[in-house]
Amino acid sequence: MIYSRKRMLALVAAVLIIATGCRSTASTGKANGGATSGTRTYTIGVLTDSTGPAASGNKTSVDGVKAGTVLASRDGYTIKYVVGDTMTSPATALSAAQKLVTQDHVFAVIAYSALTFAASSYLTAHGVPVVGGAIDGPEWITSKNMFSVFGALHTTNVATTMGKFFKMQGVTSLASLGYSISPSSSESAKASAESARAAGVTPGYLNASFPFGSTNVEPETLAMKSAGIDGFVGSTDPNTAFALITSLRQNGVNLKVALLPTGYGGDLLQAGPGALNAAQNVYFSLGYEPVEMNTAATKQFASDLKAAGVAGEPTVAQYNGYVSVGLLLRGLKNAGPQPTQASLITAFSNIHDFTALGLFGSHKLDINDRDNIVLGADNCVWVTKLEGSSFKLVPGADPVCGTVIPGKTVSPSS
Repeated sequence: MIYSRKRMLALVAAVLIIATGCRSTASTGKANGGATSGTRTYTIGVLTDSTGPAASGNKTSVDGVKAGTVLASRDGYTIKYVVGDTMTSPATALSAAQKLVTQDHVFAVIAYSALTFAASSYLTAHGVPVVGGAIDGPEWITSKNMFSVFGALHTTNVATTMGKFFKMQGVTSLASLGYSISPSSSESAKASAESARAAGVTPGYLNASFPFGSTNVEPETLAMKSAGIDGFVGSTDPNTAFALITSLRQNGVNLKVALLPTGYGGDLLQAGPGALNAAQNVYFSLGYEPVEMNTAATKQFASDLKAAGVAGEPTVAQYNGYVSVGLLLRGLKNAGPQPTQASLITAFSNIHDFTALGLFGSHKLDINDRDNIVLGADNCVWVTKLEGSSFKLVPGADPVCGTVIPGKTVSPSS
């Protein structure tokens, strides 16, 4: 079922009314809300899309958190985690968050879900510190207990980054696709089109209201072919994007570039020959250094994944889960000798130079800049290209960075 934004907000409000008066110890600011007194052991909730349409891009965030517990152990912390599966449903996202707070008594939540916005008001009302990825909606900007590892993205603003990349690759007419149910997906699709326009690339086709997770792409294929597009960017999950790319090729559309924000790494390589064939010569953007760069930070990341029993090429979601634990640890170290939820939020509020454990390369991020970030640290993305069964670094895009275009915005999703 596809939910409108208004219907989802109404649903959230209704359940919040039912939940009034059910505040747990997690809302009191006490150190024992998910923390073991006298130790450095913390129970953390992981709110993610383990099942449902969004799982194809998000479920492996749990593996990243698991690798993060290895990192935490080296620093003298024991991180236990409880997974709350949203099932890619707004109602379930909220009930999963409620369970994490009232039954599991978590100290903080790592959120990496397309439906986090359905639970954000509840978590904020209960004073729960939240770290994770701003992949869903604007609550990461407005809720002062929430801190995104790649910034509180202003997806209605436009940066030059995407347009610069497409121009670099010789694209002349770009198609952009986003989901109606996800504000960040819809707005990112529109922003990519405007970034292309600013770089002199024609935004030949834009659909920012595609049904979430759908693979029925024939109408879009025909419309894109008619528009003469030679580039595609999908602010969608891999299942939708690969269905569209395959359909475009079958209909004789010659794509110079197909760029996806998800699908990099293990999810794709483990998905079988069908997915590999569909993804040949597809470009993948990443907010961190790809492991193919073999930097000290990527080697440590790969080592911690292996130590956690996670095999294969890392995924975007694994990066975000791992880096979320890194941000959590930095907050805990600065939240006082016996951190409370309130002191942890205060500690996060004083972080202005986050390096994502070195995975931003030479770049740093002010996680409290809630006004100027569009794509991540310095509005940079790293881009790889799948050739055969390996990802290759793209010259000039390791990373490609941009600036926010003054006065240029896209309409917010409703």
